[in-house]
Amino acid sequence: MSSFSNPSLPTTLRSTIATLTGSNATVAVPIFRITGTVHVVMLAGVVTTVLGSNNTAAHWRLNDQTAQPVITAAAGTTLSAAGVGSSLYKIVSAGSALTLLTSAAGRFQETSSSHMDFQEFTLVEKSGANTDIEFVYTTTNTPTSGAIQFFCRYIPVSATGAVTAL
Repeated sequence: MSSFSNPSLPTTLRSTIATLTGSNATVAVPIFRITGTVHVVMLAGVVTTVLGSNNTAAHWRLNDQTAQPVITAAAGTTLSAAGVGSSLYKIVSAGSALTLLTSAAGRFQETSSSHMDFQEFTLVEKSGANTDIEFVYTTTNTPTSGAIQFFCRYIPVSATGAVTAL
């Protein structure tokens, strides 16, 4: 367990809703902006409007306007027609896809270890550039539809460390 997982450390939660409107394209939707250095203890999303019939390769990445390192695997997860209440989580390393818990049936999810479900990670703002967490997906719908409410819980590590919803 990370030293940042100490429940006595204060965390801040940010939330934003992204409407998916891509049309036969791969789309990167900026959802949060990073300033300074932050330690993210949870990155998740909940479908608030049913997603279109073709939403694939869904993943999170960091974009500093020059480089786009992945937060979850770029091959992504298929979210096609995910229903209201379906949940997305980062619960493993950056080399793995985000996890979808569909709301098509009741779900129970637990980890195989004694650690938290969420995979923690640290992000650092690129000096002089907007540094954003983006949700990326590919669709062949023209256009696709749906909406996801995203959540980011973090601990500021630097004096300017913060996450802002976009």
